[in-house]
Amino acid sequence: MADSSIEGRASTTDTAAELATRMAVRAGLGIGLVCVIWTVGLQLTGNNGFGPKQILAQLLVPLVALANEWWFGQRVKPEKPGLGRALKVGSLTVLIAAVLSAIGVLGLAYGAGEPALERNRAEVREIVRVQQAENSKVKHSEQELRQQEQNVANLTAQGLAVGTFVRVLLFGMVLALPGGIFFRE
Repeated sequence: MADSSIEGRASTTDTAAELATRMAVRAGLGIGLVCVIWTVGLQLTGNNGFGPKQILAQLLVPLVALANEWWFGQRVKPEKPGLGRALKVGSLTVLIAAVLSAIGVLGLAYGAGEPALERNRAEVREIVRVQQAENSKVKHSEQELRQQEQNVANLTAQGLAVGTFVRVLLFGMVLALPGGIFFRE
């Protein structure tokens, strides 16, 4: 017997909300794990696991969030996903991936040890020097140059993890928020 009461509709809404959470957790864990595996793989193959190549996997996070929002809309058809649930799917996917990526970088930093961090500092120092040389139109004071060198020297495992978290979160939200708005119907 079909139940058309408010309770019947509320359970459908709860089911869609639960589905949104489940999909976001699965996708967030999956893409976060891909980011961690990529970072560890870079380190194991002799590349800098903390360097710019790390961004290659992190750029997948917004694409996965966007795809997850679209897939959620397909799963709840003929009902519309709604703005809140669509944003929930994308944002939670990105947040979980960012946390997992940051934890992976922190674990790798502690596992690889100080030599890997020093190698990263040397690479960042070289990047800063090249950028300063290429950007000769902008004159930096001696104090600004020393400050940049000091910032590079102070790179820590926690700083790398926070940087990874912020970068993944920002990259992800760039597409997840507009995507949630677009896929709300």
